[in-house]
Amino acid sequence: MSNIRQPAVAGTFYPADPAELRSMVRSFLDQAQARAPRPKALIAPHAGYIYSGPIAASAYTCLEAAQHADITRVLIFGPSHRVPFRGLALTSAEAYATPLGIIPIDEQASRLLRDRVPDTLPLDEAHAYEHSIEVQLPFLQLVLHEFSIIPVVVGDTDPARVADAINTLWDDDATLVVVSSDLSHYHDYSTARRIDRQTTSAIETLQPEKIDYHQACGRIPVAGLLLAAREHHLQPQTVDLRNSGDTSGPRDQVVGYGAYVFS
Repeated sequence: MSNIRQPAVAGTFYPADPAELRSMVRSFLDQAQARAPRPKALIAPHAGYIYSGPIAASAYTCLEAAQHADITRVLIFGPSHRVPFRGLALTSAEAYATPLGIIPIDEQASRLLRDRVPDTLPLDEAHAYEHSIEVQLPFLQLVLHEFSIIPVVVGDTDPARVADAINTLWDDDATLVVVSSDLSHYHDYSTARRIDRQTTSAIETLQPEKIDYHQACGRIPVAGLLLAAREHHLQPQTVDLRNSGDTSGPRDQVVGYGAYVFS
């Protein structure tokens, strides 16, 4: 395997040293409280681990606590922070690397999305330096056994395209869906809490139309998941809702983080 997407934010968003990274993620998971059944899908934040790691762990610990050995593939959506484009971006890479090892990409599933979902295209530039997918991977590496991924960077598109991608692989019970998204950005602590509670209410009631761009940086993939969840009668549950003022940092300008599981 020669075409491997190398880590872009190891050493900045999370430790580059494998032992330190494993210890940090393990600590987050051990401190989190599993309060949900085995999810079909989840939403987790994607900031630096000192800020959002404990909240992300609240979602991933639900996988660890459940019978998860049957999960062998993870469809991951993350918003594009660096490269503007329209549609859903796949990668030509054969695998993603983290300091914890190599995760193969399910190329057959990726081709299926490209063939069946409108506005889906290969765009390596969208993946090269994007952190939203990458920061989810060490958590998955600790809570799952052997698995492959289908990483999809989401650009400017209709949330229905994300729902189409989810539905394309829905019938495979071995597939977990992960959406990477933070919530509100750079409000004071009390304002952020108010906005994030509104966003959480929209997620819990499967109402994507009530989530605006300023409420979630991954609004489009979140909305797409809510559309699919509504169609398939999934039950969402909030397992954590905090912000950077709760975990590490001042409270005059915070970023909101939520963890949600869909069963």
